[in-house]
Parts: sequence; C-alpha cells; structure tokens
Amino acid sequence: MIKSTVDVRETPPAQRHPLIFGTFEDLAVGEQFQLVNDHDPKPLFYQFSAERPGEFTWDYVEQGPQVWRVTIGRVK
Repeated sequence: MIKSTVDVRETPPAQRHPLIFGTFEDLAVGEQFQLVNDHDPKPLFYQFSAERPGEFTWDYVEQGPQVWRVTIGRVK
C-alpha cells in the first residue's frame, strides 16, 4: 500500500536524503511511498543498501529521461 508521494524535485539537494529517510522511518512494515525525482536516484539506493540492508524494497515505476519514480517499501 502506497502511503504517500515524496516529490523532491523542488527540494534543495542537501535536504533530499534526510527527507526520504525520514519518510521511510515513518512507514510501518508492508507500507510504501513513491519517490519522484529529476534524476536516477541510484546513489540513494546504495545508501539504503548500506544503512538498511534487507529492510526495504525498491521498484522503478518510471525511469526518465526527465522524471524518475521509485516505489520504496519497508519489509522489516
């Protein structure tokens, strides 16, 4: 179940990852949110993999060239 959408295209870069991780922390197990970004958030995927291994799902919904949408879910 998608709980919310977080569109970071207008958010200053330094505030994006804290906002995204804060949104993730607010999820219950089984919930998801959709991230909307202006570039491929692959570095964010690597950060999630390092800091939250086995705790999240990552599914691309749209992959550019101008908008990327990723559904991020909490599994534990």
